[in-house]
Amino acid sequence: MPSLRPSRLLLRSCRCLLLALGALAAAAPAWGQLGLPGVPQLPGGLGGQLPSRLEDGGLRSRLRERVLDMTELPRQVASLDQLRLATIRDLLARHPAQLEADPRGFPIVRREILAWSPSAAGLAAATAAGLDVASRQDMPEVGQTLVVLRVPDGVATAAALDALRAADPEGVYDFNHVYTGAEGGAGAAPASGAGAATGGAVGGTAGDVRIGLVDSGVDARHEVFADARIVRWGCDGAAVPAPHGTAVAALMVGKSARFSGAAPGARLFAADIYCDQPAGGSASRIVQALAWLAREQVGVINISLVGPANRTLGSTVAALVARGHLLVAAVGNDGPNAPPLYPASYPGVVGVSAVDPKRRPLPEAARGPQVMFAAPGSQMAAAAIGSPPYKMVRGTSFAAPLVAALLAPELPAPAPSQAARALATLSAGAVAAGDGTGRGVVGENLRVPPSSFR
Repeated sequence: MPSLRPSRLLLRSCRCLLLALGALAAAAPAWGQLGLPGVPQLPGGLGGQLPSRLEDGGLRSRLRERVLDMTELPRQVASLDQLRLATIRDLLARHPAQLEADPRGFPIVRREILAWSPSAAGLAAATAAGLDVASRQDMPEVGQTLVVLRVPDGVATAAALDALRAADPEGVYDFNHVYTGAEGGAGAAPASGAGAATGGAVGGTAGDVRIGLVDSGVDARHEVFADARIVRWGCDGAAVPAPHGTAVAALMVGKSARFSGAAPGARLFAADIYCDQPAGGSASRIVQALAWLAREQVGVINISLVGPANRTLGSTVAALVARGHLLVAAVGNDGPNAPPLYPASYPGVVGVSAVDPKRRPLPEAARGPQVMFAAPGSQMAAAAIGSPPYKMVRGTSFAAPLVAALLAPELPAPAPSQAARALATLSAGAVAAGDGTGRGVVGENLRVPPSSFR
């Protein structure tokens, strides 16, 4: 066999490198979206370090984008599906005392069932089955009551749920599903010194624009929030900063000499539903956070979280949509053939996908009728906890906050007619980009490229 020339050897080596990087790049977005506890961040997702030299970072970024373009979608989608299953199994294995799996394999809070304004008959059936009322919260803003029922030992959670649904067919009962997407949500240690800050407003910049955020904690000590006003909810008033919540918040309201979010100066109402707890991100916490935002009359709310359909969460979302809120949610990074994820797929929710600088949907982004808009979601920077203070982010989680920030000035408070006008206004300015982008691409000028940190 004739020997290969040096140039052909180099070409073959490069192809091998591309394939290796392709495997990492295909997996990276799912890690960044899921943000499951203790999972190491691969290049390309949340946590991709910005280079000190533009040339190095530009080459790496272009190489990752090129690799994703070259990767066959069926193989990539299979990897994403397997990755989600693996990370969920890891989450369940490391927190068996707090979490278990529902019959479909989705993580739920162990031995908890959610009841949405249960009837007297439903509560009687729960008592007869040995279930205890763990908590009850009235939500006058949406005219409902959230009841958390505790399943006794020796009774399977799924069996108890089936019995309740049979005894009260008109009731709304479901598992307390755990939703992912917040980097470092449950079980991840916060940055050094995190938690030293207290709840309440941070900074003093006033503004008429109000935006809601349901995510993990925000590091308000970061320089991009120096002049921001942040109103906190959750964690008993303590601050528990996390990378995902900090990055998403910065993309909405952050501002520094090197960085600008989509709506700097807007007032951010940030609900931390994780609080560094194993059962963080539960449906019950999301529902409570949404009730708080409804009480505060926040018109536009960003939710960069993904998970299964849940009757209690779906009922809450429907109630807020009916009140005239705009809920903006990431559609997820499980690939174009993945089943719909929620809350983005609920009726009335503004589902957001992510595109690259050429307006191409990211290969890992979900597709389907739940996509209403697309926004920048790669080759962009956001605030990070620790050093360096800015990192590259990628995924639909980071496209959604841009859309939320664009809608917020048009909807200062919930109102159905004004919400419709806000969507119509944004749609009118969207750039048609074909399949996978819904009504079109918006916010292209809001991408902060790595070159800003040269």
